[in-house]
Amino acid sequence: MKVLIASDIHGSAYWAERLVRAVEVEQPDRIVLLGDLLYHGPRNDLPREYDPKRVIPLLNGLADSGNLVAVRGNCDAEVDQMVLDFPCLGDYALVVDAGTTLMLTHGHLDLSRVVAGLPAGSFVLSGHTHVKGIGPEVAPAFVKDAGAAESGSKEGAAETYTAPSAISSVTFVNPGSIGHPKDGSASYAVW
Repeated sequence: MKVLIASDIHGSAYWAERLVRAVEVEQPDRIVLLGDLLYHGPRNDLPREYDPKRVIPLLNGLADSGNLVAVRGNCDAEVDQMVLDFPCLGDYALVVDAGTTLMLTHGHLDLSRVVAGLPAGSFVLSGHTHVKGIGPEVAPAFVKDAGAAESGSKEGAAETYTAPSAISSVTFVNPGSIGHPKDGSASYAVW
């Protein structure tokens, strides 16, 4: 299965239009959106051609295929679900491809228990930092914090414990941000 993975559009009509073109070129079997779809958030500058009203029909058009999966980002809210024609408020979703589990999350919530329960060889796909990469350095903060908690350096370790073997048995992937990259280049990933 070919999966196109994008995150952090942040209401940029310019980059949402490019995402639609990328979908046309890549012809994925599934489209994954890792949150922060319509709004830029109070800490971010306005992205290029910020226009959430133009982004809405573009994303709804992608959802028409029936192959779009989305999760909620820290800048997404219930009002977004009122205008988007696909579920977008789940904190995480699981996609299984030929026996490999892909856990989809934005990366801003503590889901360390979910990560710890993933089968060995799984992939955790998250955005949030707006910086692309593959490996432990792009693991969401909640996983890194859980590793610190395991060594006793964080309050409430029992609350956030993630077994080190669970962390080392999954691969972390961040596609970067298509609408608000912090590493200088807009990006998406293809599985």
